[in-house]
Amino acid sequence: MGTVSRRQVLIGGGALLGSGLVPGLSLVSNAFGEEIARPDYMIRAGFNENPWGPSRVALQAIVDSIKMSNLYGGNRRALTDLMGNIHNVPTDHISIGTGSGEILRTAGMLVAMDKGSVVCADPTYHDLIRYAERAGSEIIRVPVNPDTLNVDLNAMHKAIRKDTKCVYIANPNNPVPSIIEKNALREFTLDVAKDRMVFIDEAYFEFVDNPDYESMMDLVRDGHKNIVVARTASKIHGLAGLRIGFGFADPELTQRINDAKTGAINVLGLNAAYASYKDQDFQDFTIRKNKESLAIVESMLDELGHRYVKSNANFSFIYTGRDVEEVGQAFRAENLMIGRPFPPMNDWIRVSMAKPHEMEYFAQVYKKILG
Repeated sequence: MGTVSRRQVLIGGGALLGSGLVPGLSLVSNAFGEEIARPDYMIRAGFNENPWGPSRVALQAIVDSIKMSNLYGGNRRALTDLMGNIHNVPTDHISIGTGSGEILRTAGMLVAMDKGSVVCADPTYHDLIRYAERAGSEIIRVPVNPDTLNVDLNAMHKAIRKDTKCVYIANPNNPVPSIIEKNALREFTLDVAKDRMVFIDEAYFEFVDNPDYESMMDLVRDGHKNIVVARTASKIHGLAGLRIGFGFADPELTQRINDAKTGAINVLGLNAAYASYKDQDFQDFTIRKNKESLAIVESMLDELGHRYVKSNANFSFIYTGRDVEEVGQAFRAENLMIGRPFPPMNDWIRVSMAKPHEMEYFAQVYKKILG
């Protein structure tokens, strides 16, 4: 077997897996049903990160950009132009933030400045709603459907008040990896956006393989007002630590967001994102490996007959019937970190997809703790 260079280690785990070497995790002849040894590191299955890290071309872009770290700013125009070309959206419709989180929080601040309420599903991702609430907005939380855990658009529509300035929708949702049927979402968005902002967070859209799903990007492209679509380089591109995200909206709304932002984009993130969005092979690789990991987890849950939500993202949402804090501590004792609590669903756990061999270990531990 050939040696693995330090550079191969730095540019991602694929080379190590291909060579049969898995640092820190020994596989003890699974063909004979023997146990997988506990790893000597904590498996991060709690933050919906890309376990493979950035692509090789993104890492090279980071290395090449280090020498520019003494300079303010960076070539934001190049990345804006690239995103415009990818999505066929004019560049004056695009805002770049320090992660999509900055776009979300800025929108929440604008709603609070307008002294409006926010309608959202419950549970859902928190950045926009938490920021708006802290800035003085009332948050109207609409429970997901108790049977399917899908976002209930009819109930959300009924919850809208005269003072509602924003309806926030994550699609796929988080922590529930469900989607909203495309025609229903389109009809809802066009109707509600007549009078207020509809913010559609598509952080996980690249992972969706479901004919019932569609991005709402075309509504921005077609010139509809009051619609924001958010995207991020943190998930499939593995750049969570470099904080690059995007908001797509009508130019007037984009300008309001840009005027209110407070973050500063760094040159490493800009150039890494530019390189990664041009690297379709890495995106395809990540999607393929994510499907492998999900298949391991969902097959195990099917075998046990346990309830879970079929995933349209890079994480699972699993009913345990036990307090998530208690379950989380039990997994941590086995060097597995799962997601935080998501009230009011405190007897469900969110599990992010790590590498397939790590999810094999997760399945073993799950059976030990919850099987």
